[in-house]
Amino acid sequence: MGFAHGGRHPLPDPAELASRLSKAGIGSNARIIAYDDQGGMNASRLWWLLRYMGHEQVYVMDEGFSAWQNAKFPVTTDVPVQIPSSFEVNVQPQMLASLEDVQQASADASSVLIDSRDARRFAGLEEPIDAKAGHIPGALNYFWKDVLGAEGRWTGALEERFNKLDKDGAIIVYCGSGVSACPNVIALEEAGYSNVKLYSGSWSDWISYEENPVAAGEK
Repeated sequence: MGFAHGGRHPLPDPAELASRLSKAGIGSNARIIAYDDQGGMNASRLWWLLRYMGHEQVYVMDEGFSAWQNAKFPVTTDVPVQIPSSFEVNVQPQMLASLEDVQQASADASSVLIDSRDARRFAGLEEPIDAKAGHIPGALNYFWKDVLGAEGRWTGALEERFNKLDKDGAIIVYCGSGVSACPNVIALEEAGYSNVKLYSGSWSDWISYEENPVAAGEK
């Protein structure tokens, strides 16, 4: 059985996204604060995507929209007037891991592979979304939600969380489709790791190639 290459959430074309951002009034000098109500997962994907396109002034709001509402800060349903601007693209290819990069890392441990899904999906005990269960051979499991504390705030113990990893080594992070991996990418950067890439197609892309091996269990 064949599956679509590229994963469930393929990256947009940078030029097309830049055009849409420009039309929405978001220019290259804009300071962007991303938030969601999903524990920061989708906001982190936007953070990564904008950084990949070369935009440095992007941040993720701690705790998200629900915390904003709980604090009784103002909300609105008004749609802001959009004054077109100019968003310039400067793609950062070093932030993105290719399928070939991941295949090599799996084969020879040249990069650390981090799987951001929960432990049961990693172990292959259940798979509610994708067509195959398991994980990429050689990957380590760091569930993305563990970057958050009990109240949904980003934890301050990120260096401790990743202390078994070499800060000078290459790291490739994936999940099911390249979204929930992004909080781990941010957490690794905050913990002082500088050579971190996202495998954007992630597990859903990996299993679309019949020749790629699949592992199960806790390791």
